[in-house]
Amino acid sequence: MPQAFTPKLWTVLRGGYASADFRADAIAGLTVAIVALPLAMALAIASGASPDKGLITAVVAGLLISSLGGSRVQIGGPTAAFVVVVFNVIATHGYDGLVLATLMAGAILTVAGLVRFGQIIKFIPHPVVTGFTAGIAIIIASSQVKDFLGLAIPNVPAEFVEKWIAYFDAIATVRPETAGVGLASLLIILATRRISPRLPAYLFAVVVAAAAVALLKLPVETIGSRFPNMPTGIPAPSIPTFSLVKAEEVLPSAFTIAFLAGIEALLSCVVADGMTGFRHRSNQELIGQGVANVASAMFGGLPATGAIARTATNVKSGGRTPVAGIMHAVFILLFMLFATDVMSYVPMAVLAAILFVVAWGMSEAKRFFALLKMPMGERAVLLITFGLTVFLDLTVAIGVGVTLASLMFMAKMSEAGGVVNGRAMLNEQDADAEDVHQRDALPNGVEVFQILGPFFFGVAGELLSTLRGMGEPPRIIVLRMRLVPYLDASGTTALEDFVHEAHVADCKVILSGVRKQPMEVLNRAGLGRNSDRVSHASNYLDALAMIASADGKASAD
Repeated sequence: MPQAFTPKLWTVLRGGYASADFRADAIAGLTVAIVALPLAMALAIASGASPDKGLITAVVAGLLISSLGGSRVQIGGPTAAFVVVVFNVIATHGYDGLVLATLMAGAILTVAGLVRFGQIIKFIPHPVVTGFTAGIAIIIASSQVKDFLGLAIPNVPAEFVEKWIAYFDAIATVRPETAGVGLASLLIILATRRISPRLPAYLFAVVVAAAAVALLKLPVETIGSRFPNMPTGIPAPSIPTFSLVKAEEVLPSAFTIAFLAGIEALLSCVVADGMTGFRHRSNQELIGQGVANVASAMFGGLPATGAIARTATNVKSGGRTPVAGIMHAVFILLFMLFATDVMSYVPMAVLAAILFVVAWGMSEAKRFFALLKMPMGERAVLLITFGLTVFLDLTVAIGVGVTLASLMFMAKMSEAGGVVNGRAMLNEQDADAEDVHQRDALPNGVEVFQILGPFFFGVAGELLSTLRGMGEPPRIIVLRMRLVPYLDASGTTALEDFVHEAHVADCKVILSGVRKQPMEVLNRAGLGRNSDRVSHASNYLDALAMIASADGKASAD
C-alpha cells in the first residue's frame, strides 16, 4: 500500500506502541470525550435532530476517522459547520433525506481522496473560508436565542431576518428562570476558561445547571422534557432508502456536506501539524472522512468531520496517536450505555450557552477584522461570502466567493504580467545576484528561499510546509520576494503563521526585495518595515550584509 494511502494508525502500530503511549492516549481520549459529550448533543439539537444522533455520530464517525484517517491526532465528530446545512436538509427533505445526503457525501469524499484531491484545500482563499464560517457562526448563535431566553415561539422561522422579527415580537414571553440559567451557564463557561483553561468548561456548566434546575425545581425546559423517548445505545446499522429522485434532490446538499467536511478536516490537520510537528496524509484523511460519513449514515447519524477545537484539546491533553481518538469514541459509547438517563436533566438553556461560545470561536472575529484591512478586492470577497451565507444560502456563498476570488486573481495577474518578466523593473544589484548562486555566500545557520511568482492562496501552504520539513530550524531565514508581484490575504496569513513559528523556534526572518503591492499588504498586516517581527532588506545582497554586520557586532561584543 502506498504511504500516501496508509492510515496513520497502521504506521503508528507498526513502529511500536508501548503501554506508556496507551496511558497518555487514554487520558487524552477521556478528556476529549468530556468536552465532546455536551457539544455533540448541542450540535444535534441545533441541527434539528435529537441529541442521541450527535452522540451516535461522535462514536461511529469518531472511531473510524481516527482508525482510517491520515492524521495522528485528529478527533472527528459532528461540528458547527454542518448545523445550517443539516437543519435545511431535514426541514426540506426529512431526516431520511439527510441520511442519504450524508451517505452520498461520504462517497464523494472517498472518491476525492482516491483521486488525490487532498491538496485542494490550498485553492480555497482565506476570505471565502472566513466569510462563510463567520456567517455560519451568526446563524448558529441566532438559532439559540429561543432556548436561551425561553421564548414562547411554536415555530421559529428558518430565514435569518424573519427569525429575528419573530424574536422581537415574542420578547414579552421571556422566562426569567430560563434566561437566568442560560446567562449563569455562559458566565460559568467563560470564567472557567479564563481561570482554569484545563477544566472541561462545557461539562462543568452542564453539571451545575442541571443540578440547580433539579434541586430548585425550576420550570425550565430540559432534554428530557423535549425528547421524552430518546433511545439509548447505538442502533443496528441499515442501508438508507435509495431512489434516484431523492438522490437528485439531495445531491447539491451532499456536495456541500462533502466540501465542508473536506475543508474543515484538512484545516484541522494543518493546525494539528503545527502543534505536533508531524505531517498528515491529506488524501488518506479524505478517505477516512468518507468512510466515516458513510458509516454514520448507516447508523442514522449526522455528517462528521475533523473538529479543530477537539483536536487541539487532544494534543494539549497529551494525545500521541490515533488511539486517543478511538478511546474518545469508546468513552462516549460507555456514557450512552450507562448514563443516558442523566441527560434528561440537562437544561436546553445551557446547551444554547455552549453553542453561543462555539459560535464565537468559529467566527474567528480577529481574523475577520484583520481581513477588513486588506485591499478592496479581498474585503469584497469576505463580505459578499459572509452576507450570502447569512441571508441567502451557504452553497451559493461558497460558489460566488470562490468565483470572485478567482476572477480577481486573474485580473491581478494580467495587470502584473508586464512587471513579472520586466528585467528593468528589478534592482540592478539584485539582478546581479543570480539565483543559482544564492547560497554560495551563506553564513552558518542561515537559510534562503526564493518565492517565484504571485504568492496567493494556491501556494501559501508551501511556505509552512517548508519550515516544518527542515528539522532543526536555522537561526536566520531570508525570504527573497523580488519576483513576487502580488500577495493576497491567504498568502499574508501563511506568512504570519510562518513568522510566528519561526519566532517560536528562535529563528529570525528577513524579507528581501519586497515590491510595492506586497509591501502595501504587509504594512496593513503589521509585517512592514516598521514591524518588530521581521526585518526588511532592499535586495538579497543587502540582506547578507545585514547578517554579516549583526554577526560582526555579536563577535565584537
